[in-house]
Amino acid sequence: MLKEFASSLRPALVMTGLFALLLGLAYPAAITAVAQVAFPAQANGSLLAVNGKVVGSRLIGQGFASPRYFHGRPSAAGSGYDASASSGSNLGPASQALQSRVRDALKAMPTSPGATVPPDLVTTSASGLDPHISPEAAFYQIPVVAANRHLHQATVRTLVEAHVEQPLFGVLGEPRVNVLQLNLALDAMTASGAHRPS
Repeated sequence: MLKEFASSLRPALVMTGLFALLLGLAYPAAITAVAQVAFPAQANGSLLAVNGKVVGSRLIGQGFASPRYFHGRPSAAGSGYDASASSGSNLGPASQALQSRVRDALKAMPTSPGATVPPDLVTTSASGLDPHISPEAAFYQIPVVAANRHLHQATVRTLVEAHVEQPLFGVLGEPRVNVLQLNLALDAMTASGAHRPS
């Protein structure tokens, strides 16, 4: 009995070790090498840098408090935009906590006469780290950003329109605007001084 057990144990251990090496080391190493060669930016986190300094990732949202910048979706990840605590609030539509949070966000949101605040500016995403907002949410913020940057609204609108990402293959997903990339372009445009009102 013991001999039969030992004879069946050896192939099991060999196969376990073989597959551990193959699927736990060789395969991940091969995929990592291919990704580093074929898609180095994406494989390293789609990081964005300004003057050689990393300022964020195009895949992870971050908070912007100044009215000189476009704001992204609120975050329920940790204390806000915490990539190590990615999650939504899991609050349902009838939740008093959710209703209170949305009311507070609406009060803090600069309003334009006759304009409705887009929902994605006062509600969190499922991950709490969504780097995108809808084009409507970006257009809504143009008057405030333009006023605080001393820019023509039409100039800022052109910049926003240039940063609208269309659905993949024209059908997958929704049009969206990456907030960090838009704000970096806004900084670059303002620094040039070429678009200031005379």
